[in-house]
Amino acid sequence: MTSQPTPAEPTDDSRDPGDSGDSGDSGGLQAGLKSRHLSMIAIGGVIGAGLFVGSSSGIATAGPGILLSYLLVGTLVVLVMRMLGEMSAANPTSGSFSAHADRALGRWAGFSIGWLYWFFWVVVLAVEATAGAVILEGWIPAVPQWGWALIVMIVLTATNLVSVGSYGEFEFWFAGIKVVAIAVFIVVGLLAVFGLLPGVDAEQAGLANLTAHGGFLPNGAGAVLVGVLLVVFSFMGSEIPTLAAGETGDPQRAVTKATNSIIWRIAVFYLGSIFVVVTLLPWDAKSIEEDGSYVAALDSLGIPHAGQLMNFIVLTSVLSCLNSGLYTASRMAFSLGRRGDAPGAFARTTGRGVPVTAILSSVVFGFVAVFLNYAFPDSVFLFLVNSSGAVALFVWLVICFSQLRLRKVIERESPERLVVRMWLYPYLTWAAIGVIVFVLGYMLTDTEHGNREILLLSLLVAAGVVGVSLVRERFTRKKRPQEPRERLTKV
Repeated sequence: MTSQPTPAEPTDDSRDPGDSGDSGDSGGLQAGLKSRHLSMIAIGGVIGAGLFVGSSSGIATAGPGILLSYLLVGTLVVLVMRMLGEMSAANPTSGSFSAHADRALGRWAGFSIGWLYWFFWVVVLAVEATAGAVILEGWIPAVPQWGWALIVMIVLTATNLVSVGSYGEFEFWFAGIKVVAIAVFIVVGLLAVFGLLPGVDAEQAGLANLTAHGGFLPNGAGAVLVGVLLVVFSFMGSEIPTLAAGETGDPQRAVTKATNSIIWRIAVFYLGSIFVVVTLLPWDAKSIEEDGSYVAALDSLGIPHAGQLMNFIVLTSVLSCLNSGLYTASRMAFSLGRRGDAPGAFARTTGRGVPVTAILSSVVFGFVAVFLNYAFPDSVFLFLVNSSGAVALFVWLVICFSQLRLRKVIERESPERLVVRMWLYPYLTWAAIGVIVFVLGYMLTDTEHGNREILLLSLLVAAGVVGVSLVRERFTRKKRPQEPRERLTKV
């Protein structure tokens, strides 16, 4: 996490509010993403492998009440994305919330949240590569797991190195498969629930499953809060379109469209699909825990080869997440390099607008994490996973406080840039802050599911990064006089 005291490129403090800061010259990023790419990136960003794999534990914990858990977290994500959309539409940049925090809260905030976010995604690279390798080894056991992990990492690294357009094209098809799969699952499931699916005898299906097995909240209202902790991290990735918007032809329009569509995306893909699962089967059916919620639901309809079909869908979700994780980590590294918070080489791009050094640096740490997963899975790698576990909540909290500050400044200096506005500002912003703080506080009390350890380790790493940023900033100020800071909206 070294940095250059004098960045080769202008810092964000000297740019105009409408400039992305990362694509304004020939040496920066290029507008290689098409509208259809960003639309599918926005949709795919909220459909992670965690939805397919991790939802079973939430259902087992809260029963049908898990719908309330998803509704609460989904509402929070909608509010946070609205705030991020407001700031990003006013100033689309590859640094997204990190660049906004830099201007609103100070260099320490942009530095810290940017590196924490980068750390989160390089750990995700290892997790997803290993998950994909497990599935591929089951199909072709002649290649060992580590070999498959290496193959998928190399292939997707090459994709990202070619051009941003190749990343967008791969993500378009990966996300497309997920979207079609979820849509078909919801339609078929609802038809079965209401007895309209010909040729299928779904004896266990029906709306009665919502209340017939111990009630809607069989484990009490407190289980809904535990469910919140289990599902909150599956929403990480919804912010990716705001990072990618800077590489589109019309960043402001792209951000506006992506953030406005977040409501129906969460309602359909999360709430819709989970509703289908808990109405097709009793929430306490053993098959949900043993086979996974979606596989169990498909099996209950008698669909042949449901397990292999779901493995294919999960694999596309894993590859999609891996592809986007590498893209996201590299763009955050690029932005940090542009602002002088990372080595200057991170900000260099090829003639095709590809930040090669930022991509390779991110993937190298991803390869190291994959190695640690195989060599020290229960010690070093477990520490990496747990210490990055609360980063999503930290990111959302920083977005809230940044929006509180920047909204007033933009209204005063560039009101025409407020094409996306946070609803009921500042009341809903403060409400979101309150919910996030409450969730963090509740994590401290949850020792049964390991959330207390996750939060404490994440706070430890965050404190270390913030400490580095403060020491670095103090050293930089001593080394050279600081120029007067431009207006906050001069980005």
